[in-house]
Amino acid sequence: MNRKRPRFTPVIFYAIAGTFGVYLTFAAVQGEYGLFRRIQIDADAAQLRDERDRLAADLAVLENNTRRLSDQYLDLDLLDQQARDVLGYVRGDEIVLR
Repeated sequence: MNRKRPRFTPVIFYAIAGTFGVYLTFAAVQGEYGLFRRIQIDADAAQLRDERDRLAADLAVLENNTRRLSDQYLDLDLLDQQARDVLGYVRGDEIVLR
């Protein structure tokens, strides 16, 4: 009786290698440094760039208004508009509707 015993070594090796491969694939897609995280980071970066550009445009408007109200260059129309908006001034020949 010369029966051969089944060898489990290759089966165990391939099972461990397959499990390791599945883990690496999962980590590459959904891990902390995976594909989905990279897509989220890119979307956040694009949103922050848009906000930066919007704030830069707002800053340019404020700098322009500040320059127009400075001592070196006084824009009387802008000064009149600011006095009306902030202080609520009205000319004598105007009618105010509420």
